[in-house]
Amino acid sequence: MQVAPSKRNPAALLAALVALLVPFFLAPIWSSGEDPTPAAPGTKSENWVPVQSMHLYLCAFHVAKADAAFQVEAHHYCSPQGDKLHQCVVYDGRGAKAKLLGVEYIVGDDVYQKLPAAEKKYWHPHAYEIMSGQLVAPDMPKQGDDVFPGLINTWGKTWHTWRDPATEFPLGEPLLMWSANGDGQLKPGLVDARDKQFGISTAEIRERRRAFGFPVPNLPEPKSMEDLGRRWTTEGADQPAGK
Repeated sequence: MQVAPSKRNPAALLAALVALLVPFFLAPIWSSGEDPTPAAPGTKSENWVPVQSMHLYLCAFHVAKADAAFQVEAHHYCSPQGDKLHQCVVYDGRGAKAKLLGVEYIVGDDVYQKLPAAEKKYWHPHAYEIMSGQLVAPDMPKQGDDVFPGLINTWGKTWHTWRDPATEFPLGEPLLMWSANGDGQLKPGLVDARDKQFGISTAEIRERRRAFGFPVPNLPEPKSMEDLGRRWTTEGADQPAGK
């Protein structure tokens, strides 16, 4: 499914995103996501502020935590919710007939580490997705390379209420989705189809992101729904080598 390319100024959009995303690791300077000049009560503009604030578009892949063989292409439309959280709606595509699959919430490592132990099992890491080139921001210069270093240590909590986009209607219970965290875990056809859709090369993006100074993690898939996510190592301090 194709849409017309964005007519927004890439440089201006990049500057806005840097201001919003870097605070995952620096001082919280995000906006609240509210319209600074709200319209009069009852107007359409005021009613649509939550949707209009979705400024960040991401594309990656979601893997069911309970069944790693179930994988889908995921298109995220995100906005800040306060200064410590991004909230995203997730679709299976970009066109007019795209299906609303679910939601993803994104927090920094400082927030994640303070969550109760029973809660952490719902959150997946983003380090592999970024360093492998699987997570991209198609609206941004260099597929978002300039902002992704600030997202490497973030975590996402994703529920799909439309479990399988191959079905005509959303059926069954919500499905907890996860991230690929090692080479060979995603079906090659998924990556190839996404690259063709955007005219990009995940392999080239991966090579370019070596400049971030982090290794590409290679962690196993979860063995159970109780497993906690890991970013860099399977045991010990969850830090990249040499950091």
